[in-house]
Amino acid sequence: MTLEQWLPRFLLQQQPKAEILSQANAAVMLLLWPQQQQLQLLLTRRALHLRHHPGQISFPGGRIETGESAVDAALRETEEEVGIPPAKIKVLGSLPAMSTSTGFVVSPWLGLLTEPPKLRLQTAEVAAAFSLPLSYALSNEYRKQRWFSQPYRQQQLHFLPFQDQLIWGATAAILHQLAEQIQAP
Repeated sequence: MTLEQWLPRFLLQQQPKAEILSQANAAVMLLLWPQQQQLQLLLTRRALHLRHHPGQISFPGGRIETGESAVDAALRETEEEVGIPPAKIKVLGSLPAMSTSTGFVVSPWLGLLTEPPKLRLQTAEVAAAFSLPLSYALSNEYRKQRWFSQPYRQQQLHFLPFQDQLIWGATAAILHQLAEQIQAP
């Protein structure tokens, strides 16, 4: 899917002033760029020694600091984790915030680069980075969902296998949310 095909299908949202839903608000950046006639999406693998979600696939992002907006946190964390300065990112909009099973409320933001990124990974937090074709992430053929039963509730888990990676949890749920928004009539 090219940028020209994709942008008109993404309905931008104004981010409302977020009410504090938990003590652990976070923001992530879904960073896109055109490459070989399609859009690519940046994903990272978290370092293995991290306390939360070690070794999992994620978007650049992290906690929203006191007095900071969600978009500012997503931009700051993107620069800290992968070395892309905020001035290089055109913010396109946001997806609805989502709660995770670990108590975070995550605000996903979409950003656009004009060219493939030159990454500088902060190895204390990020073990690796790779690109995922947006068309793959949006395809119903590859995105999987399973219901998981826990005492007193059921939860839908999202999965996206890609090459030798398994994207799951909040990252896969955000990709599912993006696909639902883009594919909506």
